[in-house]
Amino acid sequence: MCRFQVPNPSDGVVPVRVRLVVSFLLISVLIYAFVPCEILAARVPQTPGMPGGVPDPSTALNGAMLANLSANAEIYVKGPKGEPIDRPAVVTLFRATGQVFVQGTTRAGFVKFDHMPYSQFKVQVIAPGYETATKQFELVSAGAVTVTVNLQPMEAEDAAAAVGFYALSPKVQKDVGKATDALRANKLENALSHLQAAQRNAPNSAEIQFLFGLYSSKLNDSAHAMSYWVKTLELNPSHLSALIELGRELLQENKPAEAMPYLKRAVEVAPDSWRAEALLSKACVLQDMNEDAAKYAQRAIDLGHDRASTAQLVLVRVLVQKHETEQAIQMLESYVKVHPTDKETADYLSKLKNPESANVSTVSLPVDATTADPLPSNWLPPDVDEKMPPVEAGASCSLDDVVSKAGQQLLTLISDVDRFAATESLTHESINKSGLASYPEKRKFEYVVSIQEVRHGYLNVEEYRNGHGGALGEFPDGVATNGLPALVLIFHPYNAINFEMTCEGLARWNGGLAWQVHFKQRSDKPNTIKRYRIGADGPSYAVALKGRAWISADTYQIVRLESDLVSPVPQIRLLADHTAVEYGPVKFSKGNVSMWLPQSAEVYYDWRGKRIHRRHSFSNYMLFGVEDKQKISAPKMAEAPADVAPSEVPKEKP
Repeated sequence: MCRFQVPNPSDGVVPVRVRLVVSFLLISVLIYAFVPCEILAARVPQTPGMPGGVPDPSTALNGAMLANLSANAEIYVKGPKGEPIDRPAVVTLFRATGQVFVQGTTRAGFVKFDHMPYSQFKVQVIAPGYETATKQFELVSAGAVTVTVNLQPMEAEDAAAAVGFYALSPKVQKDVGKATDALRANKLENALSHLQAAQRNAPNSAEIQFLFGLYSSKLNDSAHAMSYWVKTLELNPSHLSALIELGRELLQENKPAEAMPYLKRAVEVAPDSWRAEALLSKACVLQDMNEDAAKYAQRAIDLGHDRASTAQLVLVRVLVQKHETEQAIQMLESYVKVHPTDKETADYLSKLKNPESANVSTVSLPVDATTADPLPSNWLPPDVDEKMPPVEAGASCSLDDVVSKAGQQLLTLISDVDRFAATESLTHESINKSGLASYPEKRKFEYVVSIQEVRHGYLNVEEYRNGHGGALGEFPDGVATNGLPALVLIFHPYNAINFEMTCEGLARWNGGLAWQVHFKQRSDKPNTIKRYRIGADGPSYAVALKGRAWISADTYQIVRLESDLVSPVPQIRLLADHTAVEYGPVKFSKGNVSMWLPQSAEVYYDWRGKRIHRRHSFSNYMLFGVEDKQKISAPKMAEAPADVAPSEVPKEKP
């Protein structure tokens, strides 16, 4: 048997392990282990005057004694030359166990925490434009302990991307947030007054220049709008929204050659931006660069799905120019079905079906507001039940056959693979009440997943992460996301019977076809897939899921899965949880074994007033087989899925 030794603390690696048990009858699966500081604090007796009220579990002192044995922690945050940093920094204190204890924000490079218990702590400092820094310290006597943390500036490219809304002072943030809300509501006078107030206090902010551009755009003053966006790029060359808006405006003026450089830069800055890809596809097709146009349009659809449906019109134009009229008609029929108010495209479809009646060499390519929406009013993707994505007309679907064959692929995975390892990259954003995202926090760690059927009807799924960014306390906001690989087990034969399923039809997917299956947790069956756990050993709450999966019509592998809550969970103030996972093939270096494993995942949740967006990507897979003939080896990766940036695709190893 091929074995893999999981790292242990004695090797200098602290594994974070979450056991996920799938049971046909009684045992449920923990999908996310969320470890917030406020929930952990509520589980321990409160001590008056202490932040979080959390006594150190390693001490036997009672509350009264602890109140008399406390100290203050004074945290100074400085730059590489010892100067106080000129922007707010988020300072988080972690216990020795890795749990979040308290969090604060610096002013002029200083923050103080009063009435801290005697214990060991780790301080983590995150500031825009600087690398994240940590430092250990210990409180052992009364009085104040001074801790100085020196930050190192980021590389120029990373720093440019990080300098944004959260680099501004709290007062300016407030004005920018009000200006954003006013722009979204089209209250332009209010927006202008708040923008002017913000600019007085931050005259060189790229974010404020960008919003002035939006203000001018809403006044139909494109010349001033573009001048503001050019200024934005002078201050921050990697400002994605400014690159997209400049490209969009130039396309509106029918200047695709001038738009191209901005849109190419946008794709380089954000390889996962469907808006940038959609606009770039239009710029290409308008210059008869049909191969590039089709490539970018398909990638936009793969990334944005129904939100990027206008990119289908680019593909239609390419197909018409290649005289592939039947396929163009099928694509337009799907588009018109989803966009019944688009009369111009409906008329074009009629002409395409009767080519002798009119010239059908062109199709209108609208650049509507959704293509480059710079101020989305809703940070969450649409609920899976908001509308059904289009499917091919006339294709019959056998639900039992599709689900059975998809389940068989999962049985094969579990029988052939004992463990798999990967490099996991995490990008985390907090969303404020105005819908603006914080600068991204990033983590990377080595990740191991074990999937075993311990006995008939019981699947044991365990996850391990190494200590470098992998401990629960080192996840952003002290909230760990676990269990993404287990979500697909909804279609395992042990669990599929717990869901109402409907095969909605045959959909186009990544250039191929996939069966589109809707699922929803049955109220009369065990809820065995997802639970929220508060703290490592705290109470857990079952979460009923609904969603949609796309199952390859050729291989019956699950290529994408989306899920939402059936209903909020008021006991833990969980209002929303949207997850979308993309899967792709991973192959052994030798033999003909191919497994479909997660390539990327988007996670959104609104929980206890926190609105979070995370992106996980997985690379450098290694598979560890169950049978002796499967040797440990670096896997070959098949051609990159269209929704995965080239930089995220593992290279084939010799």
